[in-house]
Amino acid sequence: MNRFLISAAHKSSGKTMVSIGLCAALKARGHVVQPYKKGPDYIDPMWLSQAAGRPCRNLDLYLMERCDIIATFSRHSAAVSLVEGNKGLYDGLALDGSNSNAALAKMLDLPVFLVIDARGMTRGIAPLILGYQAFDRDINIAGVILNNLGGNRHEAKLRAVIEHYTDVPVVGAIHHDERLSIVERHLGLMPSNESHVATAKIKQIGEAIAEQVDLDKLLALSKKEPLDTPGKAEIIALPGRDKVRIAIARDRAFGFYYADDLDALTEAGAELVPFDALRDAALPDVDALYIGGGFPETCAAELEANDSLRMQIKQMIENGMPTYAECGGLMYLSRSIDYQGRRYKMVGAIPGDVQMHDKPVGRGYVHLKEAGSHPWPRPNGPAMQIRAHEFHYSSLENLPPETRYAYHVERGYGIDGERDGLVLHNMLASYTHLRTIGSCYWAARFVAFIRRVKQPSNTGNNLTIGKI
Repeated sequence: MNRFLISAAHKSSGKTMVSIGLCAALKARGHVVQPYKKGPDYIDPMWLSQAAGRPCRNLDLYLMERCDIIATFSRHSAAVSLVEGNKGLYDGLALDGSNSNAALAKMLDLPVFLVIDARGMTRGIAPLILGYQAFDRDINIAGVILNNLGGNRHEAKLRAVIEHYTDVPVVGAIHHDERLSIVERHLGLMPSNESHVATAKIKQIGEAIAEQVDLDKLLALSKKEPLDTPGKAEIIALPGRDKVRIAIARDRAFGFYYADDLDALTEAGAELVPFDALRDAALPDVDALYIGGGFPETCAAELEANDSLRMQIKQMIENGMPTYAECGGLMYLSRSIDYQGRRYKMVGAIPGDVQMHDKPVGRGYVHLKEAGSHPWPRPNGPAMQIRAHEFHYSSLENLPPETRYAYHVERGYGIDGERDGLVLHNMLASYTHLRTIGSCYWAARFVAFIRRVKQPSNTGNNLTIGKI
């Protein structure tokens, strides 16, 4: 088996392009490739999933416990397991580096391939590599992949310098090529679900990587024995319950979903029924609604034009359909979105209006404390403390003073800097993105809530803790 981390000296060095290309190139050779992404990102995993043909899994040292990370990695590992880092190899929130890419490499015993943006560099690349080696001798920098090279002469100089001054092999040398770039937006790369040419772009990047990276050398340097897998505590629904059907928005406007959350919903007894908020005139026959994050503002005209679906969703929420919406989903359920000088009508289930801004309103990890108005069942005990994340360039304005909220925000911004999780009828809508990990087992709770709404006589919490 092979496993490795693709990291970099700093952000925007090309590691996502390299990771996408490696997934595509190795898959084209017949290898089964499992991609992972460090951190809470949604967009890079969408590209990695499409390139590898397998759902990318997120590994987050801030939100997840060590046992959860190792169990998640081991459960989904394939013949080749590729982890794409975020930012630089030693970057992270903690001063001691405990949530850095390097810490993840140690935890999972990952050889590191360092992507270096070599524009304008010659002899100076040697102290950079030596410094990264010396900073933490427990990190195995197995090789470097040079990116943005100016031509064959530039490549030859860099190879000579690296060979003379270091013991780190060069496993790839990628020449600057505008065709390999992917359009960026404020969250990073444009999501692959919005790109009509994503398949062709991935193929193009994969072919370039196959030509300019020594895949055999990379695989030889990344052979590892499987990890020992610790037990993992998970929250699951009680057995013997009827399945529930949840409509889930999967289209160009809404695509931010964690693969592990979708698995958890299914394991809790939900059947996920996709719909297109841009084109479908009506929801499928379902018991509940789930709308994740995305960029509804870029599709606002199409969402507004689909008035039959908007009106049906509003009516079903007002009639009590259990609904969960995150960030972009919250925006869609509002009355309107103001974007680039125009106001677009949205569903109107939330009595507020969305205003887009040039800078982030809420960005980064959040800490929430559940309020008593949170609608979903949970085991008895103190109010839950939840770690999650947010990233939104919009604010929700003009809410009535009697609005109820599910969360007190202890770190982050949420809806108004103090609260998040708007509660109305059987709807919960928030700017916070949750993950079913650790003490935050939202997927099972949402399914239990749906069952309770379907069967009002059932007042139990429908949850139990299991060890798998």
